[in-house]
Amino acid sequence: MRPDPDTLAWASAAVRHLARTTNLLIAARRFRIIGGDPRDAAALDALLTALGARAAAADERIDHLWCLGTPEQSATAVQSAIAVPAADQPRGHTLVVIDAGRHQPAVDEDAFGPVTPVRPGVLGVPMTSDDVSLVSTGREPEDDPAAEARLRWARRAMPVSRAVAAELRDQGLLRGTRIGVAMVLEPKTAVLSLLLREAGAEVVVYAHADETDDAVAAVLRRTGLPVFADSSATLDEQKALALAMLDTRPHVLLDDGAHVIRLAHQERPDLLPTMVGAAEETTSGLTALRVLADRGQLGIPVVAVNDARTKTFFDNRYGTGQSTVFAVLDLVDALPSGTHTVRPGGSAVVVGYGHVGEGVALVLRALGFHVTVAETDPVRALQARFAGHAVAPLIEAVRDADLVMSATGVADTITVEVLRACAADAVVAVAGGVDQEIAIDAALATGAERVVVGRKAERFTFPGAEHGVLVLDDGGCINITAAEGNPIEIMDLSFAVQLGAVRMLLERGDELDRAVVPVDPAVDDATARAALAAFGSRAEPPVPVAAQPADRQPDVRTTRFGAPA
Repeated sequence: MRPDPDTLAWASAAVRHLARTTNLLIAARRFRIIGGDPRDAAALDALLTALGARAAAADERIDHLWCLGTPEQSATAVQSAIAVPAADQPRGHTLVVIDAGRHQPAVDEDAFGPVTPVRPGVLGVPMTSDDVSLVSTGREPEDDPAAEARLRWARRAMPVSRAVAAELRDQGLLRGTRIGVAMVLEPKTAVLSLLLREAGAEVVVYAHADETDDAVAAVLRRTGLPVFADSSATLDEQKALALAMLDTRPHVLLDDGAHVIRLAHQERPDLLPTMVGAAEETTSGLTALRVLADRGQLGIPVVAVNDARTKTFFDNRYGTGQSTVFAVLDLVDALPSGTHTVRPGGSAVVVGYGHVGEGVALVLRALGFHVTVAETDPVRALQARFAGHAVAPLIEAVRDADLVMSATGVADTITVEVLRACAADAVVAVAGGVDQEIAIDAALATGAERVVVGRKAERFTFPGAEHGVLVLDDGGCINITAAEGNPIEIMDLSFAVQLGAVRMLLERGDELDRAVVPVDPAVDDATARAALAAFGSRAEPPVPVAAQPADRQPDVRTTRFGAPA
């Protein structure tokens, strides 16, 4: 039985609070629920399971301990959790204790001894060698950037990237190499930049204005890294900052969207012969680079980090799925009553059913939405149908939808005609991430009026229309522009692949074509095995492939009808 709407809304808000406060992943984590109303516990269990988490067995370590009952029950449960033998427990594991008491606190913070803030909204309890962190869903985090604390928290939850960077450091491969990092500037990217420097590289950093956390930028500057980023920079100033970063003459560029790679080709072509190559981690960025390559205009090898299995299968689906949907619903919950129709059990449209669209649809359905997928590729549309979603043309699907999320990474996906067709007070947001994925400029050109209705939310009303639609954050990639990006564990995987791409470029850059090149499969394998260990799982050992003697071909005759003559 589905929980009632109020219980589903409570469970959704509690899970989103944990994710927002910690920037941690829900999928792949082992949880336990303690106490509370059985109906509340059942609703929370169902939601966590649908999001990819798993209830821990009695003898397993726990990642997330959800406390719904009394403080006494919670204290006993914490003691039991940290007493479980830690044979599969990776170094640095943190037990996150969540006070999710629905009507009153379920955790007595004073019962655990001294606590210290480890990041806004999270308290650390150094009670054992395995740290315990406390999160209360009934208390909003203090409004404090606390950038140093957020960097320490992110670094702790990035064991795979730390391990790869340590190998690069020990091998001395990065010494004398200048690496330009052109990505969303938040704690996880800052940790990547510092890991690269610790491994021996010179590092310079650039970020677009709407992707810059100034407090994080200030921390990097205090460590001595050159940072070319300012959240208040105009478009011209951003270009000047990007060019200034390029003028430091980096040997390798790590990009997100390929904007700086393309800028180097347009404005600084003289740098290309001195560059080893670049790595790109988005679908939209690789699309543009492949066009350049097809035209014979790509001047450096670019490693397609986005296409690595340990990036696409996890970052795009689980990371972007969780972070974009949660960011949208957090913004919607903060809007004045009556400005929208989004609610648990309502309807949602996902536009595009690639890896990102799959993840968005999965999370929306877990949160109780009835999902319809609009997809122009018939094979992907069929996949959506087999996954249990309704499928319909976009212009029809939006007529009754409370929420529309674009996940294509293609400009003008949400056209003026689609905006006009949307239901009254529907919410429209982007989980992809290219300019004008929602055709805002075209809408304004037709005379649409835009009025701010809340934080990062505007109502667009067209001439002669009786109702308007709400567009979130000017159509920006919502998990970046309105939240803290993908969960830390997800970016740990993606950044480990980035580090593997750096290794590829430095070891074999001279051999690589001036084209978009795939990630070495060994990078995927090593990243996945390290991540499995970090999650407390053991993989099957690799099976060696028996070599055939050079003078002997394998016997391909069938034995289905008896021994071959």
